[in-house]
Amino acid sequence: MSKKIICFGEILWDVFPRERVPGGAPMNVALHLSQLKAEVSLISRIGNDQEGKDLLEFIHGFGLSPDHIQRDTDHPTGKVLVDDSNRENIVYEIVKPAAWDRIDFMPGHREMTDQADAFIYGSLSARDKHSRDTLLKLLETPTLKVMDVNLRPPFYRFELLEKLLLRTDILKINEEELYTLADFHRFSGEREGLLQKLTELYDLHLICVTLGKNGALVYHEEETFVHPGYKVEVNDTVGSGDAFLAAFVHSYLLDKPLEHILDDACALGAWVATQKGGTPRYDQEGIDRIKAQ
Repeated sequence: MSKKIICFGEILWDVFPRERVPGGAPMNVALHLSQLKAEVSLISRIGNDQEGKDLLEFIHGFGLSPDHIQRDTDHPTGKVLVDDSNRENIVYEIVKPAAWDRIDFMPGHREMTDQADAFIYGSLSARDKHSRDTLLKLLETPTLKVMDVNLRPPFYRFELLEKLLLRTDILKINEEELYTLADFHRFSGEREGLLQKLTELYDLHLICVTLGKNGALVYHEEETFVHPGYKVEVNDTVGSGDAFLAAFVHSYLLDKPLEHILDDACALGAWVATQKGGTPRYDQEGIDRIKAQ
């Protein structure tokens, strides 16, 4: 039986000097989950413009329903302007205002969230009060809540992160963000000690830390599970973290052991990194070849 998962947050265009690419972590995660055969709903908002129509056409190609993607007549579809002239220091400008900052709390949202198996959201989606208020209402659900931290200055405040973390069950974070949170709380010590302190402070069920080319780890009940990652020839890292999260949540809901969950997530993230774009069509044979290393 397929799992019901809701993704909440930004849907936008990543605008490079030479092209534009559909983006937004919640959309990427939703499209990966859809390919994993989960029953996915995406709560977001687009403008009443050509960019919004093009995004709807894009997600329709993946078979994802647009029923919970709202239309905004006053605000444009979101954009991120990407300056990749220096590949070692890519600069992002997350344009504001954007339609995804204005996500309304709609009739039926509470019921659909309560009936889901998991609710996935990112910290960036709370940068504006309007979408933030909607998110905080949805986080009152008893459903499993998964937070993907995305610390993009100047669009986060630690006081807000605390509100979100207190409502979170599973936290996904990268190593740099882990130490940023630890510094804010004036925590010191080794990595596992920091994870234990954050787990206790926010009553988290588990924390997943992505380590880039070095894989990932999970901290759960004072035990650490580590995966070294898969070595691949990288084509494009865009979307690999979103693929990792989708596979992680999907395998977690199937009650797999944590070692297997990490393996599934690292393999899918690595495979996406070998492809162009953040949401390539799946090639199970390719993923199996990576796992066979």
